[in-house]
Amino acid sequence: MITDRIDAVTKIPPEFMKAVCPAPKSVKIEISPRCNYRCGFCALRNREVQPKWDMSFDLFKRVTREMREAGVEEIGVFYLGESFMNPRLLVDCIRHVKQELGFPYVFLTSNASMSFPEAVEECMKAGLDSLKWSCNAADEEQFEKIMGVSKKLFFRAIDNMQAAWDIRNKGGYKTGLYASSIRYDGEQGQRMEQFLAANVKPYVDQHYWLPLYSMGAFATTREEELGYRPTAGNQGRWDALREPLPCWSAFTEGHVTAEGRLSACCFDATANWTMGDLNQMSFMEAWNSEAFVNLRAAHLRKDVTGTVCQACVAYS
Repeated sequence: MITDRIDAVTKIPPEFMKAVCPAPKSVKIEISPRCNYRCGFCALRNREVQPKWDMSFDLFKRVTREMREAGVEEIGVFYLGESFMNPRLLVDCIRHVKQELGFPYVFLTSNASMSFPEAVEECMKAGLDSLKWSCNAADEEQFEKIMGVSKKLFFRAIDNMQAAWDIRNKGGYKTGLYASSIRYDGEQGQRMEQFLAANVKPYVDQHYWLPLYSMGAFATTREEELGYRPTAGNQGRWDALREPLPCWSAFTEGHVTAEGRLSACCFDATANWTMGDLNQMSFMEAWNSEAFVNLRAAHLRKDVTGTVCQACVAYS
């Protein structure tokens, strides 16, 4: 199940509890940094200027080959943007890492609004192992407020998710279909449960919850009483929360932007956590660059004062 894979990445094993790390098991690569949503809780809102260019396919091919040779097993063909903004590139990337490089597991997260049936089926044909939907609004009014776009996309996303289920089953494709949602408190949580039961859960193999990373609009009693501490940084999924320090994101999963920068953070929309430029160095050179080694050492000491991680929600 998808939760087993997530938990395997967010739990730092003993052999990774060091400043100089082996190649990560998993890497997310930003096929497209663009997104058609403007979610109030997303790191992309921190970008003053939204990018207009997607990742170079030549760069993608080179760095994924280096990753495979280094021992990376899982490739996420997304990072912060919506990869279905460029479906042709997305399909080419999936086909390359599955059919040319033989990665055991290729996964993707999408908001579903741009995942039209034709593109989804091409991804499945190319060998996509996992497609997960991000579902965080219970109705069209809330969707328009939270996602910052027209409510018509709310219904389009539902249609696309349900169409993907039919395509997968009729075509006999191996792609697992999943969904995740932010675990809001109180009435909002109940509304989400009802929405998911009617529109999402019947069309996925598994659904799971994510913590509320201090996402303003629905930060209710829990956040008001306890502040940011319960959901510091990225602690993984709701039922298997990890300690904020050391942060697994810097040890067990790589994050590559469309420009080719290796980031230490899964929320890095502004290149503040850049540890190396893959246009100038190999993946493993960046993965164990001096900047990355020093940052991991601070995490292992559980004292990130003076580092780029000091400003994380976990410590501010």
